Amino acid sequence: MAQKQDTQHALLIPWGRFAQEIGLITGIESVKLTQKVYAHTPQEKVIEFLVAILLGSKYLQDLSLAAHPLDKDVATAEAWGQQGWADYTGVSRTLKKLSWAEVNALVEVLEQVSQPFLKSELTLLHSQGHRLDYDGDLTGLPVSNTSRTYPNAAYGHMSDEIRLGYQAGVVSLQSPTYGRLWLSVEHHAGDTVSCTQAEALLRAAEKRSGQRPKRRIELLQKRIEAFVKSRAPTEKRWATQQAKLEAAQCAKEEVAAELREETKPKRIAVLERRSVRREKSVEIACKKLDKTQVQMKAHLEQEKKLRQRLEQFEQDNIENPHPVEACFRLDAGFGTYENIALLIEMGYEVYVKLHSHKITEMLKQKISPETFWTRVGDNAEMVAWSGLELQHCPYPLEVALERFYIGKKQKHSALAHFGDTPVTSDLPAWFNHYNGRQTIEAGIKETKQVFHLNRLKVRSEPAIYLQEAMTIFAANFIRWATTWIEQQTVPHENALSLGKMGIKKQVQVAANTSATVIHNSGGMLLRFSPASAFAGEQLFFPAPSKNEWQNYFSPFFTILALIAQKLR
Repeated sequence: MAQKQDTQHALLIPWGRFAQEIGLITGIESVKLTQKVYAHTPQEKVIEFLVAILLGSKYLQDLSLAAHPLDKDVATAEAWGQQGWADYTGVSRTLKKLSWAEVNALVEVLEQVSQPFLKSELTLLHSQGHRLDYDGDLTGLPVSNTSRTYPNAAYGHMSDEIRLGYQAGVVSLQSPTYGRLWLSVEHHAGDTVSCTQAEALLRAAEKRSGQRPKRRIELLQKRIEAFVKSRAPTEKRWATQQAKLEAAQCAKEEVAAELREETKPKRIAVLERRSVRREKSVEIACKKLDKTQVQMKAHLEQEKKLRQRLEQFEQDNIENPHPVEACFRLDAGFGTYENIALLIEMGYEVYVKLHSHKITEMLKQKISPETFWTRVGDNAEMVAWSGLELQHCPYPLEVALERFYIGKKQKHSALAHFGDTPVTSDLPAWFNHYNGRQTIEAGIKETKQVFHLNRLKVRSEPAIYLQEAMTIFAANFIRWATTWIEQQTVPHENALSLGKMGIKKQVQVAANTSATVIHNSGGMLLRFSPASAFAGEQLFFPAPSKNEWQNYFSPFFTILALIAQKLR
């Protein structure tokens, strides 16, 4: 006998089936959350929070107060393995009570569920002979500047403004199948700046992928040797200044001793003036010596840091018998000399826009009216130099000056590269590859415009981090689900084609439109209603045989291909 149900959130039905197949539901339900259980468990309300994000809900209250509230949609609850949905107030209370340990456990489930998909993409990249292309960025999550209820929020640069809020550090991987896969997100106060987060982003990427390039320890060793030699002038200056200070102190003591024995008023006046001068000389000598000592201390601390880095990198190489080739692309906020040096030493090919505007001005001085500019885009030209040695950067770089127009005003920026790719011989390719990091910028735009990450639905800091983590997971989840649905459904002239549909349309339209769900022994039919944007279209999922069930996703294990069967 056929069972019919109506839903106002059509795409949530197959998404729920997919969530169950990959072990997402059982994974979240397995996390221990120490809260009282009333009508719904705290785990059920966490699942509902994720569903709200997948729906593109702007506010948590939309769960209950939207035109078509989720908490009244029985069909979607069943698809997600739930007896029903809680009122938004219950979801809010649960999220508010989550501890950091509980949130971290929930995020670990998301990462475990994601791992087979990530592993599959990494395997595909290696089989195609491609390197790993990472993109990293920091994006602001502003709140009201007058708010006092967001813990540890701070003022910082967000969308060219100074706003109160938080910063999210994100890393993505260029994916041959999905275009972009989010790897990680880290939660920070709003005053966190990009230049402090390059290493953290890279470490997060390596942790999630489980892969890293060979550390360039030979470069680091030479850098340390040069650094030790560079200390010699400072040490010499310190010794000279120490001697001058001792001499000034002796001269001061000599005048003081003479002054103690002198009885003639005129002579005393002369000695007192001389004593003031000697005191001044001692003060000057002390200041110079203190300044040099600070420099010496900073130098020694940096040397210690580099030696610790070398020790760590040597161990990294021992523990990494199968290094990979990898590239990291970063914008100007991360492009300090120390960050560039670190990324080079970590073994990465580096594409970055330089942080210092002084370099841009220096490069502008190197050009003349006779300089040949290469057209690299509709609105951009470049000129480049190989092996350019920049002050404070320990390694020579390929550096390019880019000029472009914003309106009628000409702008310049400086790009840098380190790696085996001969980028100066093909400036359009250099330009296009660096601008490929627009992928992460488009991803950040998607998290805010589609999933509304810029509208924090909670005020507890652990819950804010959970929203961040669930948002990037949701963006990945829908891409995986799209492939799975196309594999599972029966081809038909009226079949809805999700593969041709962008994420925005899937979330804002397909997941928020009406349909009828029909279950029988043959499978499940999702038929979009005549009043929906997809009137006349449908998705049919045949009932799998016992053998096919064995090939379904198991929680946290390798993904197996799911092959849709045609109706007989």
